[in-house]
This record gives sequence, structure tokens and C-alpha cells, in this order.
Amino acid sequence: MKKELIKTEINVNNNKIGILRIGNTDYISLTDLAKYSNPENPANVIIHWMSNKGTFDYIG
Repeated sequence: MKKELIKTEINVNNNKIGILRIGNTDYISLTDLAKYSNPENPANVIIHWMSNKGTFDYIG
């Protein structure tokens, strides 16, 4: 069974955040969220977030 794929965007504080819906599950773009904190290099925000032990405790 093929799941329906829907792409959309929301505007948060004048920043576009991509949202992808597959079936009944929504996925929010972490890169778009990170651009709010560091528009020049959003990858650094994600790298620091992923290196935090609390992040892995939350995901697990």
C-alpha cells in the first residue's frame, strides 16, 4: 500500500519551516528550524544538538 506524501510550509517568525506528511505522520525540517538560530551555518546547530547527551536520552 502506497502512503500519501504531502509537502507544505508554515511561517514562524518570518521563517519558512518545511513540513512533510507521509501517511498520518508529520516530519518537520530540523535544518529549517536551525536556520532561525544560525542562518549562516545551520549545520552547526544540528551538530551541537546531536552531540548533547540529553538529546539521545530524549530520542531513546
